[in-house]
Amino acid sequence: MKDKINLAVIGLGQRGFGLLSGVLVKQNDINIVGLCDIYEDRLARANNTVKEAKDIETFTTTDYRAIFDIKNLDAVLVSTAWEYHLEITVYALKKGVPTAMEVGGAYSEQELWDLVKTYEQTKTPFMFMENCCYNKSEMMAVNMAEQGLFGTVVHASGSYSHDLREEISGGDINRHYRLRNYLSRNCDNYPTHDIGPIAKLLNVNRGNKFVSLVSVSSKSAGLEEYINARKDKYPELVGKRFAQGDIVNTIITCAHGETVSLKLDTTLPRFYARDFTVMGTKGFYEQNANLVYLESEQQTEEYDTVKSYKRLIDNGARYENYLPEAWRKVTEEQLSSGHGGMDYFEFREFIECLKNGNEMPIDVYDAATWMVISILSEQSIAKGSSPIVFPDFTCGKWLIRKPMDLISF
Repeated sequence: MKDKINLAVIGLGQRGFGLLSGVLVKQNDINIVGLCDIYEDRLARANNTVKEAKDIETFTTTDYRAIFDIKNLDAVLVSTAWEYHLEITVYALKKGVPTAMEVGGAYSEQELWDLVKTYEQTKTPFMFMENCCYNKSEMMAVNMAEQGLFGTVVHASGSYSHDLREEISGGDINRHYRLRNYLSRNCDNYPTHDIGPIAKLLNVNRGNKFVSLVSVSSKSAGLEEYINARKDKYPELVGKRFAQGDIVNTIITCAHGETVSLKLDTTLPRFYARDFTVMGTKGFYEQNANLVYLESEQQTEEYDTVKSYKRLIDNGARYENYLPEAWRKVTEEQLSSGHGGMDYFEFREFIECLKNGNEMPIDVYDAATWMVISILSEQSIAKGSSPIVFPDFTCGKWLIRKPMDLISF
C-alpha cells in the first residue's frame, strides 16, 4: 500500500477549485503535484491555495498532456468543462494514470464506448465522481432498500432542481460552459446527481439494467424572460433564443420492471432539491419531506400513522444504523469539506481504493450508463418524445456482475 498519492488536477473552474481547496489540500495522504487549466489566473489562484496549505509550489500548465510527463504521478482528477471530460479521461487511461472524472452529461455515444473500451483494454483504475451517491440521506435509503425494509422496490424518482439562471446567463463573463449548452441543446443535460443514487439502489449494471427512456420537454421561456428583465447586465444575450426547455421530464424502464422518473428544472425560480424518492411494496422514503414509512412498524402503538414516521434525518437517530459506519463517525471537518460531507466521502473512497488496489464502486459502466441519458433524452425529445433504447455498455455482463458497497473504509 502506498502511503501518499501524487495527484494532479485538470480543470480549475468552480468545481475543480472547490474540490482542490475544500477537500484535496486537506488530506494528509494526497500530494498535489500538478495543476492544469487553460486560464492563467485560475492556475495562479490554485497554485497559491496549494502553497498556503502544503507549503509547496506545484507544476502548472495550460496543456493537459504535459501533466502526464510528471514523474511518479499516481492519479488525476478531471474537472474541466463537460465537453472535455471524456477526451482527457481516455488520454489518461491510455497513459496508465488512474483517473477520477467529474460528472456531466455526454455528447456522443461513441465517446462513451471509447471510454469503456479504453478501460477494458488498459484496466487503468477509474472512478466516476458522482458525489450525491455519498450523501447521507441517499446512502441511508439505499442501505434500507438493500435490507428489504421497503419490500420490493417498484419506482424511484429524482431531480436536478436548481435555479441556475444567473450562472447560465453569466457564462461568457464567468467562462462557464453551461451557457453554450443551453443555447444549443435540449435534453436532460445534467442527469447524474439524480440517477446515480437510484441506479445504485436498483443495482443497475450489477444484476439489473436500464432498458429504454422517454423524455418530454416544456418550452423555453425562463432564461429569455430573466435576461430581458436585466438587459443592462446581459446586453449580448438580449434577443437570443435558448434551445433548452425549462422542464425536462424523463421516464426510464428497467429490466426487472421498475420505473424511474427524472426531472431537470434549472431555469425557473425555485428552491434547490433532488427529490430523491423510493417507493416499495412495504414502505417508502421521500427526501424532500424527510419522511420514512415502513409497514413493518405500522402496528406499533408509537407509530400508527404515516405522519408519525416523519424524521428529520440530520437530527434524529432512529435510522442512523442504516448508514455506513464511516458516515456514523463523520466529523465536523469532514462535513464542512463540501456539499455536507459527500465530497469528502467520494474522494476518500477513491483514494482508499487506489491505495489498496480495490475495485472502484462507481465504475466506467456506471459513468457511461448515466452520462448517456443526456444523449438519449435529446434524441427522444427531437423525435416527439419517442422511446429510445439504452445501450448496454456491459455487453451482457450486467447479468453476472455483483452489487458492491459504495464505501469500503
